[in-house]
Amino acid sequence: MIWLTWRQFRIQGVTAAAALAAFAVLLAVTGPHLASQYSASGVAGCHGSSSSCANLASAFLQQLGSSSYWLVYLVGIVIILVTPAIIGIFWGAPLIAREFEAGTHYLAWNQSVTRTRWLAVKLTLTGLAAMAVTEGLSLMQAWWAAPIGRAVGRGGRGVQIAMGQYSPLVFATHGITPLGYAAFAFALGVTTGVLLRRAVPAMAVTLAIFAVLQLAMPLWIRPHLFPPARTVTTIGSIFVAGFQNNTQGAFTIAAGALSGQPGAWIISSGAVDAAGQPTNTVPAACVQAMTSGEGSGLDCLASHGIRVAVTYQPLSRYWAFEWTETAIYLALALALTGYCYWRLTRRLS
Repeated sequence: MIWLTWRQFRIQGVTAAAALAAFAVLLAVTGPHLASQYSASGVAGCHGSSSSCANLASAFLQQLGSSSYWLVYLVGIVIILVTPAIIGIFWGAPLIAREFEAGTHYLAWNQSVTRTRWLAVKLTLTGLAAMAVTEGLSLMQAWWAAPIGRAVGRGGRGVQIAMGQYSPLVFATHGITPLGYAAFAFALGVTTGVLLRRAVPAMAVTLAIFAVLQLAMPLWIRPHLFPPARTVTTIGSIFVAGFQNNTQGAFTIAAGALSGQPGAWIISSGAVDAAGQPTNTVPAACVQAMTSGEGSGLDCLASHGIRVAVTYQPLSRYWAFEWTETAIYLALALALTGYCYWRLTRRLS
């Protein structure tokens, strides 16, 4: 069975190995020079979170933004994001569906090898290869982008918001979550193939379901995996990501980062009055200041007791989020695998 599985999987396996090798060569060629640029920028020798460190880090990232390294970084992110979907579409969906289409399942299931063993070998070998490929890409990208990650950690608050560990693109392509995505996408593809018995429709359904879940996770599921922390703080202790006021005497204020919580994930924020009640009404004494500019308006609001209520997830929970989300995807993959076993050994017996 192992030899047969390899014979059927050899094209995908060779393609994946070639892609890994090409990606490794690209990162190996560009990585040392990126690291030397980071060392020459002075960020590596900067200690603490002073404004000078933030300026050096921002200058280094700005320099990368106008070079080819930024393109390499983005290409790596995109490759890691789409790899689980590709695995689900081209590895998972046809794995059993093509057996039904060609009618070869009658021959395969009437040999000395039982259906359980047949399915176990196919799913185990191909599934482990899928997870290894995706996590291998992620680890190589993490090694190459380590200088960028350190610069982001020491950069200004705006940089940390866009490229911090909790930012959707970084979270989904670093750590161990790519492993869970690959396992789920593969199991999803196999399941749709079992149900639809046609490779092409199974591919389309796999892509649609996987894309919907990948959008739903950061928007609606991930923020609620752990109860968020809450605090009410002064306007001066936040990085203002959004501030608007209108002619009807109302205003809105949004926090992008929180002083004392570098790298925190801001889930929600809003203005509250001195009593801690939500408010969006401009105090009469601040009407003139609000028209003079953002700085004057914020200073006036702060002087009249307006503060900001922030709901956030601290950076210290990052790995808890990584492990929890990966466990969710692995549990879904196991559930789908169990269903495939039941479907093939019971319903189709």
